[in-house]
Amino acid sequence: MTGKVDHATQADLIRVAHLLANTARPVTLAHFRTAALVADTKALSHFDPVTIADRAAEQAMRDVLARERPDDGIFGEEYGQTPGASGLTWVLDPIDGTRGYISGTPTWGVLIAVGDADGPVYGIIDQPYIGERFAGGFGQADVTGPMGTAPLATRAPRGLDQAILLSTFPEIGTAPEMAAFQAVSRQVRLTRYGMDCYGYALLAAGQVDLVIEAGLNAYDVQAPIAVIEAAGGIVTDWSGAPVHQGGQVLAAANADIHAAALKILRSHP
Repeated sequence: MTGKVDHATQADLIRVAHLLANTARPVTLAHFRTAALVADTKALSHFDPVTIADRAAEQAMRDVLARERPDDGIFGEEYGQTPGASGLTWVLDPIDGTRGYISGTPTWGVLIAVGDADGPVYGIIDQPYIGERFAGGFGQADVTGPMGTAPLATRAPRGLDQAILLSTFPEIGTAPEMAAFQAVSRQVRLTRYGMDCYGYALLAAGQVDLVIEAGLNAYDVQAPIAVIEAAGGIVTDWSGAPVHQGGQVLAAANADIHAAALKILRSHP
């Protein structure tokens, strides 16, 4: 994919991606852990929260793109799709992990990706409260935060019985999806929940081995795909196919652990 984008365009996409993250940070922090924060729900059947910060952060990023990259398309969680003419689309999740956001936990993040029909070429997972930014694509992957800047690299292979698995919800997806997830979970050393997009960042940083989730959208997964793949990891669906449009996601630190988890997931219809 990177071969389709010349070096000048690559540099501009990186510049704009970080500009978007810089723009979203103060907007999200203005409402985080405030007594006045109110969450509406986008669904009638269950609690699917959205806040003023979600909408304001996406609008702020859209305003930047209108100025800096007006020919690119946009696909955002809150305001949907805006077509473009360049062949590139920015995929934005202004607050991934709104449940964590309204709970005051620092596991939420701003997700920014840019790519084409084949998937993302560059992505950012930004955690404004901690001040950590995980970025990857075009042959580079790094994290910048309170401890400075460091390269990102996923974990080396290890047995599934030594692996750490992350997910956001213990009640993952449908009943069959939950059964498949639990089959993997029973084989690993440790399973932790409630991580939101920060789990994918930890995978890219070499802290954990697997993230397995279901029911995701393109804006949930495209930035993590870019960052994790740039750090040396693998992200597919539960059949091993590309997953940049969302769905069942298997993110793995390396090919060995990916194959071990995939074998179990495939054995559960």
